[in-house]
Amino acid sequence: MPASFRILNIDDDPLTRDAVELSLNLDPAFIVLSFGDAREALAAAPDWQPDLIICDATNSGMDRATLLAELRANAATAKVPAVVLSAHAGPDDVAAMKSLGVIAVIAKPFDPEKLAETVRRHLCSVRLSAAGYDFSQRLRKDAATLAAFRPRLADATAPEQLQSHAHKLAGAAGIFNFAAVSSKASALEIAIIDMRAGRGASEAVAANLDALLECIARAA
Repeated sequence: MPASFRILNIDDDPLTRDAVELSLNLDPAFIVLSFGDAREALAAAPDWQPDLIICDATNSGMDRATLLAELRANAATAKVPAVVLSAHAGPDDVAAMKSLGVIAVIAKPFDPEKLAETVRRHLCSVRLSAAGYDFSQRLRKDAATLAAFRPRLADATAPEQLQSHAHKLAGAAGIFNFAAVSSKASALEIAIIDMRAGRGASEAVAANLDALLECIARAA
């Protein structure tokens, strides 16, 4: 991945626009160019060549469908991935926005301390996908494997096998910038180690396994 990333930030609300820019600037690899007017942003994008566009669902009278259509119509910006910030981020809303070509939807209000991490994760996913690797697909497969252990926690061999899966997932998720999944997988591994050493109960393992599965469901 390159040493820096150009992020085009479009939002006609000045407070939100500034909050996004300040949050993204917590990552020294991000170079942020912000616009309050979608038309001005569209005019600047071809020459600036952003790696990612972050926009509100609507900007200065231009809805997301129009914005995305104009981006795709220009050969210079046709392949630039876009992320939408929206107060409406339910499953149906996300599905509708992804059908327009949005790679992700970040719910408002967002956590300013975590926005840069979230954006970096999406950038990483875009690059990996372009290279033919989809870590989200790996997460979904891991979730199915992990869920199969849920009714088997009392089996003699299950905890050791589950610990191995959790350990591998913690490492891989960390590498590919799925920090929350990595943290939950590590917590599950620790709970299993404690249980196998007689310092913890199976209920703690079950609770950590459920937390990891919920985290994967949100991330994938």
